[in-house]
This record gives sequence, C-alpha cells and structure tokens, in this order.
Amino acid sequence: MLLKVASSSSSLSLVNFHGGIKDVSPLLSSVSSPIDYSSNLRASSGKSGSLSFSVRASKKSTTDALSGVVFEPFEEVKKELDLVPTSSHLSLARQKYSDECEAAINEQINVEYNLSYVYHAMYAYFDRDNIALKGLAKFFKESSVEEREHAEKLMEYQNKRGGRVKLQSIVMPLTEFEHVDKGDALYGMELALSLEKLVNEKLLNLHSVASKNGDVHLADFIESEFLNEQVEAIKKISEYVAQLRRVGKGHGTWHFNQMLLEG
Repeated sequence: MLLKVASSSSSLSLVNFHGGIKDVSPLLSSVSSPIDYSSNLRASSGKSGSLSFSVRASKKSTTDALSGVVFEPFEEVKKELDLVPTSSHLSLARQKYSDECEAAINEQINVEYNLSYVYHAMYAYFDRDNIALKGLAKFFKESSVEEREHAEKLMEYQNKRGGRVKLQSIVMPLTEFEHVDKGDALYGMELALSLEKLVNEKLLNLHSVASKNGDVHLADFIESEFLNEQVEAIKKISEYVAQLRRVGKGHGTWHFNQMLLEG
C-alpha cells in the first residue's frame, strides 16, 4: 500500500504499508500549521492489485474572521454600561421606557381606582337595609375589588419597567342610584356598562401610546392582561342590562337579584 500526503505549506515523505490500512492521524498531526483534512482522501487501485491512498491537505487558519453577523459582547456592552445610572435615586431596570408611556400608565391607574371607587359606592347603596338587594351588592363589591386589582397590576408593571407610580386624586362618586323610570337596579347596571366601555377606550388609548413609542412589551402587556377581559366584562354586563329591561321593576328585579346572589 502506498500512502501519499501533500501539503500546500510543506511536503511529507511517502510511506509504504504492507499489511493493511493504518491510521494516518498521527502522521497528519505532525504538520505544524492547522490543516483541514476533510474530503481530501482519495483511493485508487493499480494494475498490480495494490491499493494507493492519496491525502491532500490544505492549510487553513483557524483565526480567520467569520462571515456574517459577529457577536462581540464585551465590545457591545460598553455603550450599555454607560447607560447604567450611578445615582441611587434612579431606576437600574429602566430600558427603552418613554416618559409618555410612564405617564399613560399612571393615568390608567387613576382610571381603575376611580372605577373601583364608584363600584364600592354602588355596593354600599344596594347593601342598605331599605334597599336590600344583596345580589347586586355582591356583584358591585366584587367588581370594585377587581378594578383595584387592575390598578395594582399596573402599579407592579410601572415598577417593573423602572417608572414611578404617581397616584392622583379620586373623584367622589354618587351615593344615590334611584331612578324613577328605570329603577335603581337597571340604572346602576347601565352605569356600570358605560363605565366599562369608558375603561376599554382608555386601555385602547394606552395601547396606541405604547405602539407610537415602539414599546412592544407594554403593548403585549395590555393585550394579554386587559383587553380580552374588558371585552368579556362588557358582554356580560350588556346581557344583565338586557335582562333587567325585560323583567322591569319590582318582582322581576328581585328574581334577578337572587340570580346574582346565588351565582
């Protein structure tokens, strides 16, 4: 057997083997420069029946620059290090979070707290001893808690993004919900429907602010945590309004109240 090795940088002597195929890796490793041996091994058979192997190695530097995108973390992080605040009064987590988005979040927090305040006033009204619609009182109390949870969720997000929560004043809600023609139950539920639609508009405005500032994370947060739930709430309260319009005042309202109480 004849083994022939050739390199572009150096020539290796011929080596003959007569007893089978030998491992050529020790021989090839003797070349001083890094060599790529892949797909360069050729075999041919002579007239005498002997088998001849020819290995051609090409010198290839392993330090050649890669083509395409090169990630240099220590170089790229230098500009980010300059953005890390040194003052203890500034947020370390804040990144690509505009002042407009921060202000819009604080506004939405105020909207949620105002809505919670109104629902709490409605709970107090329907829980009176001379009104005694416990089902409606339960519904509005749960709604008040839910809106407060929404406000707290927005506050947590504000802190997570490095913003500052700024609570604003809350408007004093109504305390009487009696209506001569509609009755208090229908009037209160129609009021709740209009408030939920208003909150939905505010959420859509917040989403548009996020989109305008290229804040993908805030837009996704509003979509995943609020918008679908808001549409569901509007649908449910719309059905309650339709049912109360059908049953009218008096005994029908009492049955509707029992449905909320038991449900």
